[in-house]
This record gives sequence, C-alpha cells and structure tokens, in this order.
Amino acid sequence: MKILFFVSSMHAGGAERVAATLASAWAARGDQVILVPSYTKKGRLFYRLDRGVKLIWLADRMGWLGKTRLASVRKWFAMRRLVKETRPDVIISFLTNVNVMVLLATRGLGVPTIVCERTNPAVSTSAGKTLAWLRRHTYPWASLVTVQAQASAEPFRKMLPALQRLAVIPNPLPPELAGPFTARPVPDPDQRRRLVAMGRLVPIKRFESLIQAFAALAEGFPEWDLYIWGEGPLRAGLTQQIRDGGLEARAFLPGRSAEPWQELAKADVFVLTSEVEGFPNVLLEAMALGLACVTVDCPSGPREISNDGEDALLVPLGDQQALAGALGQLMADPVLRDVLGKHAAIAVRDRYELHEVLHQWDGLIASVREPQDQEGTA
Repeated sequence: MKILFFVSSMHAGGAERVAATLASAWAARGDQVILVPSYTKKGRLFYRLDRGVKLIWLADRMGWLGKTRLASVRKWFAMRRLVKETRPDVIISFLTNVNVMVLLATRGLGVPTIVCERTNPAVSTSAGKTLAWLRRHTYPWASLVTVQAQASAEPFRKMLPALQRLAVIPNPLPPELAGPFTARPVPDPDQRRRLVAMGRLVPIKRFESLIQAFAALAEGFPEWDLYIWGEGPLRAGLTQQIRDGGLEARAFLPGRSAEPWQELAKADVFVLTSEVEGFPNVLLEAMALGLACVTVDCPSGPREISNDGEDALLVPLGDQQALAGALGQLMADPVLRDVLGKHAAIAVRDRYELHEVLHQWDGLIASVREPQDQEGTA
C-alpha cells in the first residue's frame, strides 16, 4: 500500500511524534510511505524515521514564491502535483490547517483522504474564524475524519453535521515504551521526591494552579520538589509566582528536555492540569512508565486514558481543593504510588500498544478504500 502522509512540520511536538511513529511502523512492515511536512519553511527533522520512509519537504517544491503572499496558492499547486505524481492508495493528513489545504488541493482527484484532528475541535480555540469556516465547508469532502478521543466525537459531529464519516482513533504508545512493564526500582528513602508536569508554558496548561496547589502542600511535604518541564511565554509570570510563594528552592522550571522519558522516569508523581487536551501523550507516556498520576478531568482524553479514574487519580477541572487533595494523597502514600503506577503501566500498554492502534488504522484505511478496490475488481 502506498500512503501519502501530510503533516505541518517535523519539529518537536505531539502530532509530529505520532506522525513519525505511524509512518515508521507502516514503512517497517513494507508499506510505501511518503511523509510530507507542508510548512512553507523547510525546518528540520526532530524525530527519527524508519529508513523506508521517503521524506519530501513541500517547501522544496514551492520555490521562492513559497515565502510570499502567494504561498497558499503555491502550496495548493505543489500538493496537487505531488498527489498526481505519487498516485497514492490513501492520503492521511494531520492538523486542521494542513487538512483544509489537503482537501482543497485533492478535490476531484479521486484519492481516498483521511483527515485527522489533533485537538478537541469543540473546545479548542486554535482554529480562528477563517480556518473554522474553511473546516466546516471542506471536511465533508473527506473520506473520513478522525478525532483522538470519544469525548471529542459527538460535540464535533454537532459542530459539523454535514460530515459524512467520523471515527475515533487514539494515539499509540511510542514503540520504545511498548512491551512488558518492568517495575520501577525502589526509590532511595533519603532521596528527594519529585512531582513532575510537562507542557508548553501557556495559559491552557494551567501551571499556575499547579504551583498554587504545591504551595499549599509544600510545608507538609518538605521532602518533595516540583518540576515543570517546558518552555513558553508564561515563564516570567510562573517564575514570579514561585518567588512570591518562597518556593525558589522547591519549584523549578528547567525548560524543554530533549529526553522527556528520562525526566519522567526520575519522577515519583506526574500531574496534568490542562484546561483542554486533544489526547495528552505525556499522560499516556507517564502512565506507561509506571508513574502514579493525577489528572484533571478536562476535555478530552484524560478520562479515557485513566479508564474513568481507575488507572490514575481523576479530579474535576477547576477544583483547586480536589487537585491539592489528590496530590497530597499520593505524596503521602508510597504504597499507593507503587500500586497505582504498576496498574497504570499494564493497562495503557495493553490498550494503546502500537500494534493494536495500527490494527485500528488498517480497518479505517480499508473502509475508505473499499469502493475503489471493488471498482478495480469489477
């Protein structure tokens, strides 16, 4: 099977990581995969790809006009030419702006096209008015639209009632985190304990509420420190909040890590406090590593990943007292941390293992190719 896979870029990011994981897995099993970052500036490849993946930077096909006001027109022509040249069996596209352009560029070419939302469209504000209007009018052209969580599906269907087909497919675990779970080593009783969060330092991640919760607990748990990994525009404000709370020696903003799993592995508890998520990879990965986790019940993903709160402590969004209470419960009880972490690792490795998610993708791809295949054998 030949898969033409459009993404925005291959910089560090959740969607890019999933694209690299899927493209590499398909190529490793023998599919022809052409991965096309469509950003008008070429950028760089952050994630490793299987050597069978053919990487084409759309910027290389757009010429100097790709950097002008005609960039959208040049991108449309470049995408359309690429589809005609490669003649794929299926096109897959990630992210709203890329999806819209792909649907415009492939209109009338007769290639089955699956476009994938990477947030919860019903609550995310990442798509402005123009892009939302274009999404509403182009998505019905897709052979299939996917979202990442069940909680996203029905609200999105109500937003776009003209959608022909909508499916839910989760992100897979990276293959490096697959396989049987190996228990975490017993922590040194004299070592300081770490509460860890990860994400862009932006309002939607609600890290200010996490620092507030930690401040309320810090005196009662003097052996615990807070680490918030990530970078973003709120660094100065969060740094000031830490100073104002007298937590400079206990709460840290170490920046972006090139080795996030290694940093997660050093933690004792992971916490997710976001206002909204599409499908929080970092929660999934923390659980797979055997970390006891606290997560707010935001739309969407945490409730499904935590199995309705069975595999992680699930607290109401915006309930500061409940957040501090759940954190305190885990910080006070090493046995609960150990049991919850082991249970979480086994559960998510079973449900989100790459082979299982690829099997789901195979079913979706087969469903959009069936009419074409039947015509070819008629």
